[in-house]
Amino acid sequence: MAMGKYSRVDGKKSSSSFGLTITIVLIVSLSMVGAWMFMSSWSAPTESVDFSSSQTTTTKEDVETTTTKSDFTNEETEVVTESNEEKKTEERKEFEDKNSEEGEKEKTQLEESSEETRTEENAGESEDNTEKKSEDNSGETEESSTEKSKDVFPAGEITKESSTGTGAWSTQLVESQNEKTAQVSSIKWKVCNVTAGPDYIPCLDNLQAIRKLHSTKHYEHRERHCPEESPRCLVSLPEGYKRSIKWPKSREKIWYNNIPHTKLAQVKGHQNWVKMSGEYLTFPGGGTQFKNGALHYIDFLQESYPDIAWGNRTRVILDVGCGVASFGGYLFDRDVLALSFAPKDEHEAQVQFALERGIPAMSNVMGTKRLPFPGSVFDLIHCARCRVPWHIEGGKLLLELNRALRPGGFFVWSATPVYRKTEEDVGIWKAMSKLTKAMCWKLMTIKKDELNEVGAAIYQKPMTNECYNKRSQDEPPLCKDSDDQNAAWNVPLEACMHKVTEDSSKRGAVWPEKWPERVETAPQWLESQEGVYGKPANEDFTADHERWKTIVSKSYLNGMGIDWSYVRNVMDMRAVYGGFAAALKDLKLWVMNVVPIDSADTLPIIYERGLFGIYHDWCESFSTYPRTYDLLHADHLFSALKKRCSLVSVMAEVDRILRPQGTFIVRDDSETVGEIEKMVISMKWNVTMTHSKDGEGLLSVQKSWWRPTEVEQIASAIA
Repeated sequence: MAMGKYSRVDGKKSSSSFGLTITIVLIVSLSMVGAWMFMSSWSAPTESVDFSSSQTTTTKEDVETTTTKSDFTNEETEVVTESNEEKKTEERKEFEDKNSEEGEKEKTQLEESSEETRTEENAGESEDNTEKKSEDNSGETEESSTEKSKDVFPAGEITKESSTGTGAWSTQLVESQNEKTAQVSSIKWKVCNVTAGPDYIPCLDNLQAIRKLHSTKHYEHRERHCPEESPRCLVSLPEGYKRSIKWPKSREKIWYNNIPHTKLAQVKGHQNWVKMSGEYLTFPGGGTQFKNGALHYIDFLQESYPDIAWGNRTRVILDVGCGVASFGGYLFDRDVLALSFAPKDEHEAQVQFALERGIPAMSNVMGTKRLPFPGSVFDLIHCARCRVPWHIEGGKLLLELNRALRPGGFFVWSATPVYRKTEEDVGIWKAMSKLTKAMCWKLMTIKKDELNEVGAAIYQKPMTNECYNKRSQDEPPLCKDSDDQNAAWNVPLEACMHKVTEDSSKRGAVWPEKWPERVETAPQWLESQEGVYGKPANEDFTADHERWKTIVSKSYLNGMGIDWSYVRNVMDMRAVYGGFAAALKDLKLWVMNVVPIDSADTLPIIYERGLFGIYHDWCESFSTYPRTYDLLHADHLFSALKKRCSLVSVMAEVDRILRPQGTFIVRDDSETVGEIEKMVISMKWNVTMTHSKDGEGLLSVQKSWWRPTEVEQIASAIA
């Protein structure tokens, strides 16, 4: 009778136990009914509640802890505690941020620029990751909240938060993305109605601003005058426009319909600049100073002073007042990069002809502002009848060339004062001789080209300050020590000379390595600096060089479907060390390396490598004609740029300078790449490749021939 051993047979005790059991059941039942009634009276339909997702989550936690008064008190205490902790966190963050700012002030300008660049590059990625994490966390919250709500709410009332924007609830992430998509899809592209027509350059064709100029004595009307609001319209195509002829045939001939201008052929045809030939414009390779061909003239200069050493010691040169740039076009045969410039319309379409031929050129003028290049970067500067009055106003314009010329570099002046004896020429020669002597330029030689019946004077800039210190008169004066020779964006010209750097650990004191070694060699003066990406600069340089070699060889050249036989004029819209351009050095093309004005100033490094480039603000139009580049490359440009200006305007500019069927490659954070992709699709461009991984995106597209049918008049560009 084992069971009997543990059985209660005392009737009094059994009755008491039974009553206690009933009491407990009643209390529990009443408690559950009361809790259910309380919760039912509190709960409201979803449609009538307007909380953010975080608020909703907090409320659900409140629901689960409202069974007793003490629980309410605990919850209130918890909320206050969280609020205090958040406040302390904010105060601590503010204190850390303040200390961080104070620390930044103590750092060098290069470090500040480097950190700013890294911040810009990582900003888009951080935002993308933050949004992704927020979305993931939201999903986790929804999952756990759904499980909890099953016990709290009647079936069917609330089952899940709506996070897609299709139900009663949406998220800030979805709302923002939808708005961006709506803005992009709502873009109505129109064709620009401007006096310049298919040759429109917004910052050089601002006729409204030009009319207001008080003087044009210093060619102010040829300088940049950007409209207050950058155009969002697309430039029209010339009637009968065709895809540009491939290099090297393009050096000799281009399609007439692409640049239907004949004035230069009429004026300069006898000097073999350019001639009409059926449906082509042909270029015999001549110029004002080399009617019998540029190659002969190039060899003449080499023979006149062998230390020039084309393609060896002399690699990067500036050609002033370039005509149709035949000089630069044939220097490619000597492994020399010549960047040519001339004012727009001074000789009709001369720079446009050069670019259509596949020769580096840009519209610029020696007027009232510095050229958009760093100081001490060009190995040689050339002027062949460039029509610049070097000797006037204290030699201000020649002193600007002195700023851009590398110490030990050459100035080649091939002009009538060198070899003619007219009264005017003799007067100019005397003035130039006096000025160059005062500038400590040494006249190395004067030679006459018997075949072309011209002459050239070759000067060399000093590599030490010895001559400057011995001058009896401080005229032209030396620049103040505070004057930064690398500051070039919209900086007024000054009639002064910068001292030469003699410290071998600093840039300019030592001539770069010979070409082609210099393109792969980190400059010695980088050793004491921090790089853009945070490593010591020389390590940064090497890592960047290897990275772009890999990307170009394994992806760009073979994996993206680009026909490189059509690629001649290339632009890197945000060059850092010039690694992208260096990786393309063995192809028959050239790269314009652009360093944005708000990025770390690495342009001197690019020149040191035997490459060239320019400073630019991408919130404004570039100083080039429409349809001048075959490939545009933008690495983490747009994520930084969209903080300062409209991407729609920037993309209108991209469309302006890229040729039909040209390639546009974008590398940036995934969100920004997505925005750009939607814009190019709205312009009917062909997306050839898109890829995204770990918050980073890659986009490759080909521009189409499409032009809108609607027209937008640009008041600032109407004559």
